[in-house]
Amino acid sequence: MHKPSQGQFTQSTKTESNVAFVSIETVAANKAARGKRLLHRAGVVARAAWDRLEFCEAVNGCFMRLLVLGLMLLALPVGAASSGVVLLYHHVATDTPASTSISPRDFRSHLEYLRDNEFSVIALDVMVEALRNGEELPDRAVAITFDDGYLSIFETAFPMLQSFGFPFTLFLSTGPIDRRSRNYMSWPQIEEMAAAGVMVANHMVEHPHMLERAEGESETIWIERLREELLRAERAILERTGQSHRYLAYPYGEYNPAIKDMLRELDFIGFAQNSGVIGPSSDFLALPRYPLAGNFADLESASLKFATLPFNVRILEPESPVTNAPNPAVTLKFSPAQTGAYDLARLGCFANSQPLALTWIDREAGIVRLKPETTFSARRWRYICTAPNIGSRRFHWYSIQWINPEMPE
Repeated sequence: MHKPSQGQFTQSTKTESNVAFVSIETVAANKAARGKRLLHRAGVVARAAWDRLEFCEAVNGCFMRLLVLGLMLLALPVGAASSGVVLLYHHVATDTPASTSISPRDFRSHLEYLRDNEFSVIALDVMVEALRNGEELPDRAVAITFDDGYLSIFETAFPMLQSFGFPFTLFLSTGPIDRRSRNYMSWPQIEEMAAAGVMVANHMVEHPHMLERAEGESETIWIERLREELLRAERAILERTGQSHRYLAYPYGEYNPAIKDMLRELDFIGFAQNSGVIGPSSDFLALPRYPLAGNFADLESASLKFATLPFNVRILEPESPVTNAPNPAVTLKFSPAQTGAYDLARLGCFANSQPLALTWIDREAGIVRLKPETTFSARRWRYICTAPNIGSRRFHWYSIQWINPEMPE
């Protein structure tokens, strides 16, 4: 029998999803989830300690050591926060594409830094549910995620994370696993990870560019095709691991309002690939994650991101990240209620490391317009805004994702 993963499992009552497969594993998982909810009443900090204890016990027998740690966390006052950082990795290897890879040495340095600098590495669902419900998290809360299902996750990253007792989430594309594609994990390996407490979530079946339509395909048929693939992947994960979290990581980080509406109707949480911090005011249909690969994998750069804080900000226009403009404009509203944490006079926004001019429409209301002079020819790019936190050496961070589906990958 599989041991439950670190998160609360969910089962849909919607007949359209057909994700109603009931197994012994799922029943056991739901019992474990109920027990954890009781512990949750004592605070999310205690629940984070439980997750670490459960994961560590399952994989390397450090039950007593982390039990003591858990009791200490319950007994002592702990700094609390209302935000969390999610990290995104793909390959942990040196012989895979640099743009999606981090070396084992650099990955270990990330884990060591998190361990040695007062970060709380917690389960992704613990972070998300706490923030959705307006509950506090441990200060410097971090969740670790991997996309796709590459073999190096099982062979290299998994043993390292076991040794640190850090929980993590795998966003899985099920098609390559079914076909036993080269450099991908097998289902028995994924089942072993799930049994050890790894959270397994949805990355579609075939890792599609979700914005692309077939020739002559209407919007209704396009969305129905995506819906069917999303739920097919969810069924496969449930049947093989006993887990159904209804979390989707968008392949390539691509989405638009119609895709987000589909997720909302199906009661899914969405995760993107643009950098930033999750806070109570975040869009839970497109939550940010920090991609840490290639030039962004070095510890100096990554350690700054680990400690970032959220802005309370929203995009006024445009509604969609999809554009065919080479330098689109965006209007942002920073909530005045939150400006005590940062000084908007020190707000800086950038694209390709070049500063963007800020046009204040209403400085008192925190409304600003960004319009770069530089043009962009990539399929995806971002504008990034930061400001130093008042009273600490940490930074607030927010990014705006742009996608031009007319450009090739």
